[in-house]
Amino acid sequence: MGAVSDRLTCFVYRSPRKVDTYLYLAEEGGFDVLPAELLRGFGPPEFCFELELTPSRRLAKEDPVEVITHLRGQGYHLQVQDDLTVEQMLALKSLN
Repeated sequence: MGAVSDRLTCFVYRSPRKVDTYLYLAEEGGFDVLPAELLRGFGPPEFCFELELTPSRRLAKEDPVEVITHLRGQGYHLQVQDDLTVEQMLALKSLN
């Protein structure tokens, strides 16, 4: 299955400003990979937990393969709240 089949440890942070909005980071405290505008909008990240990802791991709201791909490619993945408008979600997801 390739690189995506490997296990990947990531670190999950909650946004204090946006309900149900989380950052998955490939490195603990690795905020230097984030675009400045994303970090400004997200607010000071609050650590939630460490998570071991695999392609088959079930996540509540995200596709684990997509999360792993983003973590390996850019070092982070942004999960946004469900009640955003489509336009707001697209704008935030474009930062991924």
